[in-house]
Amino acid sequence: MDRFTISLDERLARAFDRLIERRGYTTRSEAVRDILRSHLQTERQRRNGHGHCAASLSYVYNHHERQLAERLTSLQHAHHDLIIATTHAHIDHEHCLESVLLKGPIKRVREFADRLIAERGVRHGDLNLISADLTGAHRHDGATHRHWQPRD
Repeated sequence: MDRFTISLDERLARAFDRLIERRGYTTRSEAVRDILRSHLQTERQRRNGHGHCAASLSYVYNHHERQLAERLTSLQHAHHDLIIATTHAHIDHEHCLESVLLKGPIKRVREFADRLIAERGVRHGDLNLISADLTGAHRHDGATHRHWQPRD
């Protein structure tokens, strides 16, 4: 394991320590490792957009918006090969929260998420994407499939 030292001004160090406490890290090193992994993964995804991923797309929408629910459902059906599951919750009399679990090529997952979030009436959309590698194909009970392994 490589070691390195960083210098933080007092204000930033206190804020970082509060973050560590809120999130339940036992050491600064654990927190720095997680932050670096997240940042490197985001940068890698932005840079090339290639490969595969698992993802969670969450968004809030107004179900009174003209034909929005139908448009969202049609969009999901058109991309059924990417969708693992969808959950739906009623937030209040007008708004719904949906979370869609996705798996597939990074480029297609991002395009789907961007298109859905851009629908008129959708608010607060966010995609949490985790890069993954496909392992070699193998058979179980007569069916061939591949496993997904998250990247560091």
